[in-house]
Amino acid sequence: MRTWKAKCITGALASGLAALVVVPSAMAGTGVQFFAHQFAAPPSTQFCETNFGINCYNATQFENNYGTPALYSQGITGAGQTIVIVDSFGSPTIQHDLKEFDDGNGLPAPPSFNIITPVGTPPPYDPNDGTMGGWALETSLDVEMAHAMAPGANILLVETPVAETVGIDGFPQMEQAIKYVVDNHLGNVISQSFAAAEQTFAGGAAAIRSLRYAYEDAANNGVTVLGSSGDHGPTSPMANGDLFENPVVNWPASDPLVTGVGGTMLHLNAAGKAYAPPSVWNDSALFGSAVAGGGGLSTVFSRPSYQDSVAGVVGNARGVPDISASAAVNGGANIYLSFVNGPEGVSGPGWYVIGGTSEASPLFAGIVSLADQVAGHGLGLINPALYKMGDAPGSGIVDVKNGNNAVTWVNSHGITHSLAGFAAVQGYDLATGLGTPYAPYFVTQLVAGG
Repeated sequence: MRTWKAKCITGALASGLAALVVVPSAMAGTGVQFFAHQFAAPPSTQFCETNFGINCYNATQFENNYGTPALYSQGITGAGQTIVIVDSFGSPTIQHDLKEFDDGNGLPAPPSFNIITPVGTPPPYDPNDGTMGGWALETSLDVEMAHAMAPGANILLVETPVAETVGIDGFPQMEQAIKYVVDNHLGNVISQSFAAAEQTFAGGAAAIRSLRYAYEDAANNGVTVLGSSGDHGPTSPMANGDLFENPVVNWPASDPLVTGVGGTMLHLNAAGKAYAPPSVWNDSALFGSAVAGGGGLSTVFSRPSYQDSVAGVVGNARGVPDISASAAVNGGANIYLSFVNGPEGVSGPGWYVIGGTSEASPLFAGIVSLADQVAGHGLGLINPALYKMGDAPGSGIVDVKNGNNAVTWVNSHGITHSLAGFAAVQGYDLATGLGTPYAPYFVTQLVAGG
C-alpha cells in the first residue's frame, strides 16, 4: 500500500490554474492529487474567491488574524527561540522554498535555519516516489507556517530516514529524534504534523506507551510538544486506507503529554480582519469526502487531571483537541514549493493552496515560541495552563461556537458511511478544544501560567 499521510482532494476548479491540497496530519492514504498546475505568484483572497469559490490567505493575513503584529512591535518575534519541526525525509528544496515564501510575503529570513538527521540520513530524494514527495510538501508547509507566526525564531528541521505510516512504522525513529532534540537542548517547542489512529498500532496501548518516552523527557525538561489532531473528523485511516467506521482519535495528539492541535476555518478579508467568527474546519461538503478537523476521546489514555474542568465533556477519557488553529483548505495557506514531482506531480516551482491540521500545529508552535521569548525559557507541558486559562474574556483563547466535524464518505467497496462527530459549543468541545489563540492576550496569560 502507499504509505504517505495525505488524503487526496480534487475538485472542478473554475480556471484550471491551481492545485488545492489538504495534507492530513499523518495518515496513510491514497496520496495527494494535484488538479492542475501551480501559481506563479501567491494568489490573493479575491482571486481565489472569484476563480475557485474558496478563500486563500497569505502570511500577513494569518498574522493579523492572530494579532501577532502587536507583539512584533514590542520586539516579541520569537527572538532567541528555536522551533523544532520533525518530518520524515524532509524536502530537497526547503531552504530555497522558505526564501521564496519569505520574499513573497515580505518576511525576513529566520536568524538560523538548520537541518539535522540525528537518527540516520534519509535516502536521496526520488522524484518518482510519491511518499517522499508528500513529505517534501509537508516539510514546506510546516517550516513556512511556523516562520510566518514567529519570524524572529530559529528553525530546526529534524529529518528522519523512515516514513511514518499508520501504526508503528517510522515512529521509533521519530521518537528517538525528539529525545535527541530534548537531551541536547536544541529547542523549546516541537511541532509534529504526524499521527495515526490509536487502533492502528499492532501492539495496542502497550506499543503506544513504549514510544512515549520522548514526551516524558520533554515534559521533564521544559519542552512543549504539539501534535496535529487529524484531518478526517471523528475517524481516521486504517492500514488498508479505508476509514474507521467508529469514532477514533490519533496519537500522539491524544497523549496527555502532548498538546493536541485541532483545526478551524477562518473567514478573513484581504487585510486579515475577520468578517465572521472562526468555525470548525470542515471541508467535507466542498470535496465530497471525510475532510474535517480531528477530535474525540482516547481509548488508551484516561482523563488527565488538567481536564477535570471539562469532565462533563470528556468523561473518564483524554479528550482531543486541546486548542485549534487554521486548517481549512477553503481558507488555505499559500505555500511555496519547488521540488521536482512529488505527490501526484508537483512538477515545478510555484505556490499552492494547502490546508490540514498539519498547518495548525506549526502555526500554533510559532505562537508558543513568542511566549517562550517573553518567559525567557521553555514552558514545557502547557496543557494545565491552557485549561486554567479557559476561554473566558481576556484569557487569550477565543471560543469557537460554530460548526461541527461530522463526515460522510464512501469506502473502497462503494459503501457510504457517516459519523456525526462533534459540534462546537460554548466552552470546551471535541471539535476545537478550548478554542483558538489570540496572541496578544494568549502569550501574556500562558507565560503567567493561566
